[in-house]
Amino acid sequence: MIKSTVDPDCTGQFSALFLDYIHQKPEIFPFYNQFPTIENFKKLIEGKNFKDAHRKVLVEALTQQYHGIGDSEITSHQINSLADANTFTVTTGHQLNLFTGPLYFIYKIVSTINLADRLNEAYPNNHFVPVYWMASEDHDFDEINYFKLDGKKYQWKTDQAGAVGDFELDESFKAFFKEVSGFVPDFFKEAYQGSSKLSEAVRKYVHHLFGEKGLLVVDGNEPAFKKIFVPVIQEDLFQHTPQSLADSQTKKLEDLGYKSQIFPREINFFYMEKGIRERIEKSDTIYKVLNSEISFSENELMEEVEAHPERFSPNVVLRPLYQEMILPNLAYLGGPAEVVYWLQLKGIFDHFDVSFPTLMPRNFAVVLDKAVEKKIEKLSLSDEMLFQSVAEWKKDFISGNASMDIRLNEEKEALSLIFEKSGKTAAELEKSLGNAFEAAKVRTLKILDHLGQKVRKAEERKWDIQIKQREAIFQYMNPGGSPQERVENFMRFYLQDNNFMDQIQEIFDPFDFSYMVLRVDHG
Repeated sequence: MIKSTVDPDCTGQFSALFLDYIHQKPEIFPFYNQFPTIENFKKLIEGKNFKDAHRKVLVEALTQQYHGIGDSEITSHQINSLADANTFTVTTGHQLNLFTGPLYFIYKIVSTINLADRLNEAYPNNHFVPVYWMASEDHDFDEINYFKLDGKKYQWKTDQAGAVGDFELDESFKAFFKEVSGFVPDFFKEAYQGSSKLSEAVRKYVHHLFGEKGLLVVDGNEPAFKKIFVPVIQEDLFQHTPQSLADSQTKKLEDLGYKSQIFPREINFFYMEKGIRERIEKSDTIYKVLNSEISFSENELMEEVEAHPERFSPNVVLRPLYQEMILPNLAYLGGPAEVVYWLQLKGIFDHFDVSFPTLMPRNFAVVLDKAVEKKIEKLSLSDEMLFQSVAEWKKDFISGNASMDIRLNEEKEALSLIFEKSGKTAAELEKSLGNAFEAAKVRTLKILDHLGQKVRKAEERKWDIQIKQREAIFQYMNPGGSPQERVENFMRFYLQDNNFMDQIQEIFDPFDFSYMVLRVDHG
């Protein structure tokens, strides 16, 4: 592939807070720890506080989670290395999308692996393990129950509820799988057909794609991990400290003119059992699990936390803290929305004395194939122009290529002078005539505006082929109106070239926050 880059500012895809973060605006400094540069990782390593006991729990849990996945010397080495105080993780997280979901899922993981490789080169006395944290406790099934490929949506429909990681690959899934089995790669077939639940299948296909590159998949829905998190669960349920801390940080950001990404609640936990993951709310002295018959007194809830911490699932406000208490982590790689909401949370980390990782934007990219590249060349579009709206481009293009001035500016100016001169002379005869000439000028200019619109439409018809080409380029880059990386599945390119993953890994630079334009190299 051939790589070029544009400034993220020109794409129109990012919030002001995200852009100010990557441009290191001084006002943002208090909301994070270290900005992600290769040199700043030295400070992150030196400042990391992580208990050996937590390392032991992590190694034991991962050994169990990988049981039956298949022997891999690399995976075993990576897991066992986490017991060493000189080993650290760099992490990304994502939902359990079917067949990887949109392209940016792949981009996240490749960015994370590349970061670990760069750090292993730069700091040879330490070891860095890339991690994919599965959002297996998430219950928003509608967000992950499909993938899109070549403009078609493939969707799994099921009545199951609760944490999606526990969804069984039942008859409804088998019916869905039959629809796609004719074109998906064999490793997907092995992962889904050889698994009983969704989290198991996701681990298997991610392991197939990235296991040999050292990636570890961590399932946060783990009783041993939740025991570590008990003090936070208790403080959130009974003292509501995280809400006040996050609200304070959020207000400071809002006072700077930024919009909030997440909204803390009094209680930031769901209650989770088989088939259920519902919010906990306090009503007087009773703690209720919404949309269920489950409720607790305060004493009963205290006992439940002690006996079954695995039943308490953090929401978006506390999930980052949970992750960082489980992993010896130095960096979190996420999309623009993720980076922004982490900035609302540093006060919570400080309160619980948990190291705040550096926040790294994942790599961003659009991949252009041969057909769309030909259209781009015909229209002589620069990389920056690719991110213009079609309406904005069309306005500039028609103005620049029209056979006459579609605004009729010279005609308007000439007529205005005639009416003004004549009106001035006429007003000397009778004052009301000056007003009449002014009104006539306004009517005439409106007529010219109307004629100018007709001229524009005629010019657009003349350039209809070029306009359709530009619309096709926009639709390719923004299928359905959203950026390609947020819609298209990686199979769009992988099925044409099995080296697609290796190519983007070679091209991606985790410390380059530009937006990449990748052109398929046809020699």
